[in-house]
Amino acid sequence: MTVAPTVDGRSTAASANDRTTAVHDAVRAVPGAMRSQLAAADSRLGLYTAIAALPVGQFDVIILHYVLGYPCSRVAGIMGISAGTVRTHRRQARKAHRRQTRHRPA
Repeated sequence: MTVAPTVDGRSTAASANDRTTAVHDAVRAVPGAMRSQLAAADSRLGLYTAIAALPVGQFDVIILHYVLGYPCSRVAGIMGISAGTVRTHRRQARKAHRRQTRHRPA
């Protein structure tokens, strides 16, 4: 593949940042699609409903980490946040689930 320079001399090839962003966008689309599937699913524990009700950042972390099995460092790279923020989202999501199941009628 031949890539010609533009008038100002820059290459017309996609930059590494553009390619990385495209990969991140594709991976981020997976949790979005899963949100509707989880909301439609029901379980005795209410886990699917609880996960689907999480804020976007927490939901993405839970899906990428627990469902897809990515380590925190990989989740951080995909989401463009620090590993510490991933751990915070994960902790907040678990707290929200505990609160929700504690107050749920038996």
